[in-house]
Amino acid sequence: MEISVENSLVIVLLILYTLLFSGFDANALPYDYTASIECLKSPLKPLYGGGIIVNLVFDTGSEGWEAYGEAKIELRELVGNKFIAAHARNQPSDSMSQKLNLQQDTLYSFSAWIQVSEGNESVAAVFKTATGFKHAGAVVAESKCWSMLKGGFTSDSTGPAELYFESKNTSVEIWVACISLQPFTQEEWTFHQDQSIEKIRKSNVRIQAVDKQNNPLPNATISIQQKRPGFPIGCAINKNILSNTAYQNWFTSRFMVTTFEDEMKWYSTEGSPGHEDYSSADALVGFAKRHNIAVRGHNVVWNDPKYQPGWLYSLSRTDLSNAVVRRVKSVMSRYKGQLIAWDVVNENLHFSFFESRLGNQASGDIYRLAHVFDRSVPLFLNEYNTIEDSRDGAAAPAKYLQKLRQIQGWARNARLGIGVESHFNTPNLAYMRAAIDTLAATGLPIWLTEVDVQSGPNQARYLEQILMEAHSHPKVEGIVIWAAWRPQGCYRMCLTDNNFRNSATGNVVDNLLRQWRSEALFGSTDSEGFFEASLFHGDYEVNITHPSSSPHSFVVFPINASLQSPVTFQVTV
Repeated sequence: MEISVENSLVIVLLILYTLLFSGFDANALPYDYTASIECLKSPLKPLYGGGIIVNLVFDTGSEGWEAYGEAKIELRELVGNKFIAAHARNQPSDSMSQKLNLQQDTLYSFSAWIQVSEGNESVAAVFKTATGFKHAGAVVAESKCWSMLKGGFTSDSTGPAELYFESKNTSVEIWVACISLQPFTQEEWTFHQDQSIEKIRKSNVRIQAVDKQNNPLPNATISIQQKRPGFPIGCAINKNILSNTAYQNWFTSRFMVTTFEDEMKWYSTEGSPGHEDYSSADALVGFAKRHNIAVRGHNVVWNDPKYQPGWLYSLSRTDLSNAVVRRVKSVMSRYKGQLIAWDVVNENLHFSFFESRLGNQASGDIYRLAHVFDRSVPLFLNEYNTIEDSRDGAAAPAKYLQKLRQIQGWARNARLGIGVESHFNTPNLAYMRAAIDTLAATGLPIWLTEVDVQSGPNQARYLEQILMEAHSHPKVEGIVIWAAWRPQGCYRMCLTDNNFRNSATGNVVDNLLRQWRSEALFGSTDSEGFFEASLFHGDYEVNITHPSSSPHSFVVFPINASLQSPVTFQVTV
C-alpha cells in the first residue's frame, strides 16, 4: 500500500485487513480450488469425500464398478494403494465404468488419480448420457506414479449416465483410484463466485482521523471515491482508434489494459526482409501511455504457418534462424520497459511452424532469447481451448503444463506466465474452473488474454458467465476481451455498434465493471475517530473535513490483494 497526502492537517491511521465474507451460508459446500500437478507415489484422498461416487477407494472390492467395452477389470493393491485396473483393451474406450444419475442444470466437479502400466499416455474421463458424451477432462498419466485428473461438466438433462475412461493407446492398462464426482447447483456455483470475489478482490479499510497530538477526531466528515480498479480488465484495440475520437472516448472511460490486435505481429511490422515499420505499434503505445493504459505485447512470433510474413517461407533453415533472432531482438528491445507482459510463441500447442523448420527446441530457444532481451516482464505462453473445450486434447491443461516444463528447461530462470485465450462457444464453467485450478498449481500468473464468445442468441449471457467465473477465480490476475472495433466488424464479438453505442455484450461488460468497483461513500467518523468500509482493491481518494481543520485528501493504493493479518500505516503531517 502507498499513501500520499495533500494539504493535510491531521494524522491518518489506516488498518487494512482481508474481509471475511459476511453472508456465508454454513450449509453450502465450499468449492475446493486445489489441484496437484505432481506425479505422486500415492494418490491423495478424494475431493469432497468422493461426492456421489460409489466405492471410491474400493473398500468393498469392485462393488459399483464394471467393465466398459471389451476390457477386463480387476481390483489391485500396490504399496498400500487400492485401485481398479482395466486391461486387455482393444478400443480406446475399453476401461472401467460406474453408472450414476445426473440432475439437469447441475454443475459437476470431477477428479480422479490415474496411472498407466507403462510409458505416459493421455487418459480422459467421459460421461455417457442420454443426450451425448460429456468429456470431463484429461491428464497425461505416467507409470510408477499417480497423476491427478481434475475436470468437470454441466448436465443438460436428468437421468442415468455412465462414467468411463479412454486412452488412444490400447496397449496400456488404465489404473484409477480415489475418484470423486461432486454436484453443485447453479445457486451454489454463483455463491462460490460471490464468496471468492468478497474474499480475494475486496478488503476492509479502517480509517482513523487524529490531530497532531494523536487525539481522535470524532464526527469528521469523510468521503471515499475509487479512482482506479486494482484488478486489470481490458480490451484489445487496433489502429482504428488512433483517428476516431468516439472510439477513444468509449475505450478510455472503461479499460485499464489493452493488447494490440495485429499491429505488433511480425507480418505487420516487417512486410519484406529488413524493412521494418513499427509506426502503427508505436502510435498505439503512445496512445496507451497518454491514457495510463497498460499494454500486453502480442506477439513476438506466431507458430501457426498461416500467419507468417510472406517472405519467411522460402528461407533456408540458417536464414530462418537468423531472421527469428533479429525479430526477437528488434521487437523486444524496442518496447522494453513499456509493456507489462509478452506473448512470446503464440499457439505453440496447436501449431509447430518453427519446430518443423528449426527443430523441437525452437520454442525454447525463442523464450531463452526473449529472456535475454527483456527480463523485466513475464513471458507468456498463449493458447486456445485450454479452458474452453475439454475435448481438445492438444491443448488440455496437462499438455499445456508439458510444454511449460519444456520451455522452463530450455529458458532457465525466465519469468513465465500462463495465457489462456478464451475463445468460447458454449462455456463449460465446471471444466473452466477445474482447468484454471490445474494451471494455477504452477504458481505462475494467469491471464485470460483474448476473451470472446461466438455470435448467437446467448452470446451476452455466456460472456457474463465467463467473465464472472474468471474474475472470481483466486488465481486469475487479469482479463483482456478480444473485441477490437473495426468498421467492417470485429473478429467474433463487438461491444458496440459503429456509433459506439453498446451492444448487448457491451452492456454486460459495463454492468460488471460497475459491480466490481466501489461506489462513492460518505459518512462520519465515530467517537474514536474511526470510519470503516469494505472496498474493492484499487486506488482511492479520501477527503476528511473536521471543524478544527481545513479539508485534506490522500490516495490509497492497496497493492497487496492477499493480506492475511492487519497492517497499520501512519502518516504524520
